[in-house]
Amino acid sequence: MSDSQDEYVTRTGEKQSIFPRRDPVVHTRNQARWDGPLGEEALSSYERDGFLWFEGFFSEERVEPFFDELRNMANDSELMNSKRVIKDPEADEIRSVFAMHEISERFSELTRDPRILGMIRQLLGSDAYIHQSRINDKFGFQGSGFNWHSDFETWHSEDGMPRMRAISASLMLTDNNEFNGPLMLIPGSHHYFVPAVQKTPDQNWKDSLKAQRVGVPEQEHLAWLARRGGIQAPKGRPGSLLLFECNTLHASNQNMSPWPRSNLFFVYNSVDNVLTDPYCGNKPRPDFLAARENIEPLAMNDAAFEPLAAHPDLKTI
Repeated sequence: MSDSQDEYVTRTGEKQSIFPRRDPVVHTRNQARWDGPLGEEALSSYERDGFLWFEGFFSEERVEPFFDELRNMANDSELMNSKRVIKDPEADEIRSVFAMHEISERFSELTRDPRILGMIRQLLGSDAYIHQSRINDKFGFQGSGFNWHSDFETWHSEDGMPRMRAISASLMLTDNNEFNGPLMLIPGSHHYFVPAVQKTPDQNWKDSLKAQRVGVPEQEHLAWLARRGGIQAPKGRPGSLLLFECNTLHASNQNMSPWPRSNLFFVYNSVDNVLTDPYCGNKPRPDFLAARENIEPLAMNDAAFEPLAAHPDLKTI
């Protein structure tokens, strides 16, 4: 158990009420708030909804090479037999490959893209490092879904992340449409912490990466938040980018279509929010799920991948 005071008590075995978050959403304050690529409209949207969606942030040609890397990984027997590869519980195909930024130089460069990292620093009010990264796959007709949850609730309980000061980035490698299990979010849900009931089993990660069972909010809490904010599922073409706050409730349905859904996923955590002991009292999860060793601040990649002007339809919702 962490020695610091637990501001977000969860998984006690008893039902608790939800309560307002105790951290800001945009951590950069005063005049420095505008010191970055995001304007006031985008900042206010992120504060209100808990996410930003950028249609066509990168071109399809920019993200296509990641499929070659995925195919190479599938042929790497040593990697396929490692703990960092998670198989779909129904299809026995690759569901996730973790610590992608340590495996792939192309992925590592992506996390340091100046436009993405510039937004991250502006929102977090600090330098950042990669807390977790992975590629997520849902094959046609067989990719299973994932239950509603707050990433922060898991990272707080199982990893010892002290505060809500992390951001997830999801980059679409394929079309994300209403049929192939897109990510669903509850706008505004990040303003509340939703404690879960069930205590964290030892080595829960071995099961939770395949199916979320512990850390799932009570249905009445989900219903209350959804009535307030609705549910949105950002959909778009390959190269589109979603940034969402670590406490935003999200889920995804099973892929019922013939079309695959593949996304790159990487989590930025503030260098002022490094992990302590897990608040659940269990042993820390492996480093490929929650970085404790490689936490140096990310330096921006100076390579000019694509000018923003190349995407005239760039917008947020």
